[in-house]
Amino acid sequence: MLERVHRPGAARLARHLFARSGSVVHRPLGPGDDGGGGGGGVGGTVGVTWLRDTPPHARRGLPVLVIPGGPGLASAVPYRHWRSRAAALGIDAVMVEHRGVGLSRLDDGGRGLPRSAVTVEAVVDDLAAALDDAGVGRAVVDGASYGTYLAQAFAARHPERVAALVLDSPMLSVVDDLAAVRAHRRRLLWDGGEPSTARAAAAVRELGQRATTRELQTELTAVVALVHEFAGPEVLRRLVVARGRGRLRWLWSQLAALGASEASESVQRFVNEPDLVAGIAYGQLGFGQPPDGGPLDPQLIHAEAATSQPAFAGEPFDLVAALRRTDVPVVVISGDRDLTTPRPVAERVVSLARNGLLVPLPGTGHSALEVHPEASLVVARAVADGDLDRLRDPATVARLPRRGLAHLGGTALRAVVVAGTPSR
Repeated sequence: MLERVHRPGAARLARHLFARSGSVVHRPLGPGDDGGGGGGGVGGTVGVTWLRDTPPHARRGLPVLVIPGGPGLASAVPYRHWRSRAAALGIDAVMVEHRGVGLSRLDDGGRGLPRSAVTVEAVVDDLAAALDDAGVGRAVVDGASYGTYLAQAFAARHPERVAALVLDSPMLSVVDDLAAVRAHRRRLLWDGGEPSTARAAAAVRELGQRATTRELQTELTAVVALVHEFAGPEVLRRLVVARGRGRLRWLWSQLAALGASEASESVQRFVNEPDLVAGIAYGQLGFGQPPDGGPLDPQLIHAEAATSQPAFAGEPFDLVAALRRTDVPVVVISGDRDLTTPRPVAERVVSLARNGLLVPLPGTGHSALEVHPEASLVVARAVADGDLDRLRDPATVARLPRRGLAHLGGTALRAVVVAGTPSR
């Protein structure tokens, strides 16, 4: 539920943000390239944009390199309010516009980057180059969702640059995590493995057993994940019961489309640009793994898009091995409603790290950076100050106010469903 800002407004806003706090570091397009195409890689260079909103006199604590999710999400436009709040708190946040996206979409000749130039390895080295350009030696590296893959890869490739890791809704491996993701979804919302979700699961299962086509199963999967994360199991139960009775069809259709947009190839310039990063999403990370035939499979949403995307060739980093070698603090943020990178994955990350700390967020879905920005800011502030004891107190994040479009969207969804359905 990022802000949807369309051209030309988004383009003007991006240029304004760049003029206010952005800088560019020129990077080779391919490995081994010297910037003129003579190094055997993809010839040419790209201007990778980075932003640092907090003025020097207001900065305190370690710099924080913040890496949003995706791949495909821009940094400059979607997270401008987060950076503004970070500046007010004295957090020295650096955000890098991902190559192939937003202000880093074009090469220095004004052409869109070739997919071969957009790889995890290149993006990780862009992050290091941006820190060099900013004069930052070591930083807290704070990633959300896909950004946690980049954060861990950065720590593996440039360990001397990392003072601590913050992994918000972490992933280790799309392919290897998938079994845990499927099992968690099905246990909660198909089998009813917890009292809090048992009634919702019964309703989901009843409707799911009547969904005889792939299209209906995909709709159910998209709606279940979205509504559970943003409004909770009781709202989900009421909506599913209503849909089974032929009610709230308009809302169901809108939510199904929104939930499936995760795999959309539609480009929103300066907001979400999945086209040039498809080699990372599908070729390197394996977003297109086939469905297993079971219920609530997240791969149903990617199945159609995967047919026209690069084939999975293998992941570029072994993050499990890298985590085991990491000596710095690893702070893991995990929402208890997260069905995308759920709690079992977060707990495994903590168990692998030598110095791991779990920060659970009650009533929260995927990516605190988006859905609970105040928690994201408080964690970043504490880690930058070296105050991990503050994060060991559950009240530190439990009492924080919910703000932003994600919170408003969840509140509106809850109101519409409650108004349009009976309580039983």
